[in-house]
Amino acid sequence: MSPIPPDAIGVFGFDPEAVLLKEPGILLDPHFLSALHAELRTELGDGDANLTLLQMGFLHGLQDALRAVQTAFGSESPESRNPVGPSLAFRLCAEANTPEPGAISLNGLWPERIEASAYLAALGEPAHPTCFLSAGYTSGWLSGTLDADILALESSCCTCGGDSCSFLAQEASVWRESSDPAARKILESLPFAVFRSFVQANLDPARDSASDQIEPGSSVVHIWGPVMVIPFQGGDAVLNAVELIGRDPAARGVSVVVLDLSGTIIDEAYGALALEQVLELIEAWGADAIFAAVSPLSEATIADLERQPLMIHKDLAEAIAAAFQLANAQRHPA
Repeated sequence: MSPIPPDAIGVFGFDPEAVLLKEPGILLDPHFLSALHAELRTELGDGDANLTLLQMGFLHGLQDALRAVQTAFGSESPESRNPVGPSLAFRLCAEANTPEPGAISLNGLWPERIEASAYLAALGEPAHPTCFLSAGYTSGWLSGTLDADILALESSCCTCGGDSCSFLAQEASVWRESSDPAARKILESLPFAVFRSFVQANLDPARDSASDQIEPGSSVVHIWGPVMVIPFQGGDAVLNAVELIGRDPAARGVSVVVLDLSGTIIDEAYGALALEQVLELIEAWGADAIFAAVSPLSEATIADLERQPLMIHKDLAEAIAAAFQLANAQRHPA
């Protein structure tokens, strides 16, 4: 895969405004990751799929890192300078030796093994390490926080016999001087300066988003293209609303429905039955459902539903972001 030009970030067919390039949450969901690995490898083959995953992960990691730096050093209010960690959990274990004096070189691992488990579920045991999205994310996060060009490559993977999913992260100059041809090839697909310019240009804290336009618990139904947000405020009310909306021509393009459960406790009888009926109606549209802002008091009831949503998010904004990501993936399956 050739380096990505500055005016066309061509990761996985998404334009610069695509939500999948802005919100990494769904890329850490095991079910979505399984589908992502399977589809990329079917369409691109293993080599280009690996590079695409690494590029995508790098953009997300760099984006998270630069946001964290902004939060820590760019705010005038001490209260808003709370530390922000990476979305993907990784652990730096020890500094590795490097022939270049003063160069960054770190050993680490991904303790949760999210991507490895997703790959195994979708494709079975591979011959080589497979956590390229995780490697890309870690590369981007370290590059952003350490202000250096860092590439992390998996050295051991639990998908193919390793005790852990481990990586070695080194500065690009160290990798270029190494005898690892795979590392040099991967570096050709990571134009660090281009990616930094792209992410910095899209880190506008004032940009509008759908989640900024809706308050949790609102009684208003919102439709933004393929995404709809419906408040759940009593069984009959929401059932009537869903039935009416289903007849609305504006709803024909909806592919993902977020059901906002803010401030609602779902009982085991009437509330659970109403949710089942709402899910049935949404499925009849041919859409997917996401539950948002589920109360801890409702979790057991929802877990026992015969019909289940595609995802459950505790935060409404995260649920809306995930809905747009899913809708984007449905429009660009490869």
